[in-house]
Amino acid sequence: MAYRLLAMDLDDTLLDNRLHIREEDRRALLLARRAGVVLTLATGRMYRAALPYARELEIDAPLISYQGAYVKSPRTGEVLLHRPVPLELALEVISRVRARGIHLNIYLDDELYVEKHTPESGRYAAMSRVPVRAVGPLEAFLRRVGRDPTKVLAIAREDEIETLLREMRPLYAGRLHVTRSKLHFLEFSHPLADKGRALAAVAGYYGLRPEEVIAVGDSYNDLEMLEWAGLGVAMANARPEVRARADFITASNEEGGVARVVEKFILGEK
Repeated sequence: MAYRLLAMDLDDTLLDNRLHIREEDRRALLLARRAGVVLTLATGRMYRAALPYARELEIDAPLISYQGAYVKSPRTGEVLLHRPVPLELALEVISRVRARGIHLNIYLDDELYVEKHTPESGRYAAMSRVPVRAVGPLEAFLRRVGRDPTKVLAIAREDEIETLLREMRPLYAGRLHVTRSKLHFLEFSHPLADKGRALAAVAGYYGLRPEEVIAVGDSYNDLEMLEWAGLGVAMANARPEVRARADFITASNEEGGVARVVEKFILGEK
């Protein structure tokens, strides 16, 4: 089977630990593009935070952002998909999480809002390279604007996130997609917002079948796209649960893992 679409997560997958694209990955992706393969990014990041990396790689295919809740073409500006969190559910989540003293981000119109600036918001802004807007109590802010946010994100210690996940996932089963993207991040999205469905939309845009698609990722929020794609690849640095459900394990994000995938499955190198 000739693969015609390659979707890559960003953090801990295409990006190394300094949040850079390694040169061997860049060279391999250039060769993949020259071979006619469509490249896209599939990330939990904001669209605006993914866009600089897409431009760096000259990607013009629709980008999957916000965990699959928002898919937009950087070339035309067309929004293929937007599945935000229903307002009343977002308000409910914010109330429950805030009561635990856990930091929250909310996203609206590709802008990041917090109640107040905290160490968590500072670290997130540095990682994503986006501005943070402090607007006071988030419930009051959302009621004032009266619109559905694209995503709600809780940031806390690993043990706090694990406890929150165990409580929230059954509570919102069928109503929200609740998943971890990093050990310290818990994401709340529309129930149909995941990278697998978003990748299906991008593949459909090009008339491609799952068996023509490779997806590469490392974390829990990548599982749906790894399972949807004809070839689901986990990084060597992926969580054990993710590696167990992948079709192939490549090298780590510090060792050109994406390049290895391109060389083996697209360029046909041994």
